[in-house]
Formats: sequence, structure tokens, C-alpha cells
Amino acid sequence: MTVKAVFFDVGETLISEDRLWRAWAHHLGVPPDVFLAALDDVIRRGQDHRQVFERFRPGLDIEAARRDRAASGDPDIFDARDLYPDALPCLRTLRARGFTVGIAGNQPAQAEAALKQVGFEADIVASSTRWGVAKPSPAFFAKIAAATRLPAAAIAYVGDRLDNDVIPARDAGMRAIFLMRGPWARHQARRPDIARADMVLHDLDALADRLT
Repeated sequence: MTVKAVFFDVGETLISEDRLWRAWAHHLGVPPDVFLAALDDVIRRGQDHRQVFERFRPGLDIEAARRDRAASGDPDIFDARDLYPDALPCLRTLRARGFTVGIAGNQPAQAEAALKQVGFEADIVASSTRWGVAKPSPAFFAKIAAATRLPAAAIAYVGDRLDNDVIPARDAGMRAIFLMRGPWARHQARRPDIARADMVLHDLDALADRLT
């Protein structure tokens, strides 16, 4: 079936998270390189990314820390500085070619407004918090299909993780596109289940042409 809608993950797909992780290191008083090395090890071990906080501040209430940071003028949210340079042009090209374009990832509700503020023009913008379900749950991908009113086979999902993006999207009947950038992709690209991706890309520049 022809792809009619393309959905994107957020972190390390449209938005670089490097500055955000470095800001956490600063907040915790940890050298950024040490913090990022620990994050890399957490990812390599297949652990939840929040485990990196346990290494430096066991028992940290992350949501309370986010509120403290926001109150001090250091919100844990991306902005225009964090955009990957190919992100906005890719979405514009897809929409110009008639694709329905969506953004849906494991994000707080405020990320939806932030995506619009940095310039993303999408037909559907959603977050796991607002939907009440997160990847890799099949219910998350069912929400995408329901939002587009299209069969799953007509939807492509683009993400940087095999476990959260590619495999569950394929299991849901969608086309799965693995974007090889960011720390998760660097480790997961070595896994044999990369073969489940319908397409593997190193950037978003060629996506519209490949789908067309």
C-alpha cells in the first residue's frame, strides 16, 4: 500500500538532545562528559534512560527537579537551538508533496507547543502525555492510525530507536524508518533486528524522494 502519512519521533529524530542532557549535568553538578559517558553506558546496557540519574543522584524526583529548573529559568524543554538542520525542510517537502505529516513521541504535553514555536508545520502534533500512552505500547501506534483515519499500512513512522520506534511500528503494520543518529541509534544499529526496518537513513534529506 502507498504511504500517505509520515509520522516522526521527536528526540534525536527532529531535535538533538545533546544540549538538554548537558543542562542536566550542570544542574546535578556533574562534568558533562562524565554524565554523557554514563548515559551512553545506560543505553548500551538497554536500561531506561532515567537510570543515568540514579548513578549521580539516587532517588531523584525528576519531575520535582524539572519544576525547580523551570522556576530558576532553566526549563527542560527544547528550543530552536536544538533543531536538526534537515528537520524543518523535510516536513515542508513532505507536506508539499501531499503527505499527511505528524509528530508523535514520548514527550511531555508542553512539547506540542514547543514544536510549533520552533517552526514545525504538521497536520497532527501529539505527545505521549496527552494521549495517556507511550511507546513502545501498541496503543500508541493505534492512536496514530486513529488520528489519521488511515490503515496502518499507509503510515510510515520515523525514529532513532529500534526498540521504541521501528519494531513496534512494524508490529502495528506500519512502514518503519530507522534514522541512524543520536546515541540510541549508534548502539542499536549493531542489532540484527535492524533488518526489520523498511528503510535506514543517516539523515532526513532523502526521505521525501525515497517515499515518493
